[in-house]
Amino acid sequence: MKRKCSLLLLSLLLFVNLVNAQQIQERLAVMPGVSGIEKLESQHYPEKYVLCISQPVDHQNPSAGTFNQRVIVAHVGYDRPTVMVTEGYGGAYAMTPRYQEELSKLLNANLIFVEHRYFLESTPKSCDWDYLTVENSVNDLHRINTAFKEIYNGKWITTGISKGGQTTCLYRAYFPDDVDFSVPYVAPLNRGTEDGRHEVFLRKVGTRKERKQIEAYQKELFKRKAEMIPLLTEFCRANKLQHRISMPELFDYCVLEYPFALWQWGSDRSLMPSADAETHQLFDHLMKVSGPDYFADNQPNVSFFVQAARELGYYGYDTRPFKKYLTIKSARNYLDHLMLPAELIGKVDYRPESSRKVYDFLKENDPKMIFIYGEADPWTASRVPDFKGKANQQIYIQPEGSHAARIQTMPEEIKQQILAQMDAWLEE
Repeated sequence: MKRKCSLLLLSLLLFVNLVNAQQIQERLAVMPGVSGIEKLESQHYPEKYVLCISQPVDHQNPSAGTFNQRVIVAHVGYDRPTVMVTEGYGGAYAMTPRYQEELSKLLNANLIFVEHRYFLESTPKSCDWDYLTVENSVNDLHRINTAFKEIYNGKWITTGISKGGQTTCLYRAYFPDDVDFSVPYVAPLNRGTEDGRHEVFLRKVGTRKERKQIEAYQKELFKRKAEMIPLLTEFCRANKLQHRISMPELFDYCVLEYPFALWQWGSDRSLMPSADAETHQLFDHLMKVSGPDYFADNQPNVSFFVQAARELGYYGYDTRPFKKYLTIKSARNYLDHLMLPAELIGKVDYRPESSRKVYDFLKENDPKMIFIYGEADPWTASRVPDFKGKANQQIYIQPEGSHAARIQTMPEEIKQQILAQMDAWLEE
């Protein structure tokens, strides 16, 4: 009898899951502005779909037209919480069957993944840069949140990584009541296009021996610049990279970028060639860590640089140790003249209002937010402030961690503390 009951219960659960799967697809199809629903394969989620949602190009001026924003939906259950990923870039990687977002895994939650406007499939046909603003992007998220709450009415969590983490913070500052809590990963809060704190951070990160080794490597690269330029030229040709500056200038920027890139991604410092290594070994390592694709005219993330120059901020370079080797006269304003679209060079002024809005929001309120950072990640130099007396704002820094710091990479004690806090918030 017990065996028959178990089989009956299993059959019932399978039937309920099938009905739920049919329902979610049907419910997505009747949402206002939704089009192009496609089922996706997933190794982790029972049901996964991609769709487009029509959004105003300018939320303050509907007559400016509309564009389709790509959204990926992973359905677990109507009784589960919902994680909303405020992606800062394109969302193609989330389309793959192996993709699994950390919070949705830890919390067994539904997933709403929102590709950022002006990236990949979410780019308006007429790419007017005036409409790529923080205010428009957070309104995109607010409209999607409002629409999906008709389907998922449980707890909501926002999360994002790096620029996506910035977007999480900005969205929360503009619409503090849209979600129950937020978990931004490695999210900077920059003060300007050349914030100033990152250079100081790089002069202190790691050990003194590591920093001296890095500077010695950079200087050896500069000493062999004449040998390096033909290699760089061929590298750019082979990879079809286009640049608006000369090869010697480009080489300067690749070498200046090296320590930031090295620490950001936690690259193995033991793989750094010694000063007496062959030229091709020095060059190959540089290309692996801070290659010229980052500065290319045909760089796929040009929309990011527009946002960085206008509202999100960025970092500068410390050129002082290398003055006698440089072809460039200065690295000042490099974001403007090197990385913006040609039509915007010299025409974009940084607006500090968005950064101030997040700062003031965190200072004056105590939203439920868990901030994850890596100790050795240069972006941690411009992390959110640790305001005293805030019970809900919690900052966790992974020891020796990089830009890849996550809850799962934290020491076990800290990981369990974070999980316990999220569980407590979900039960409230």
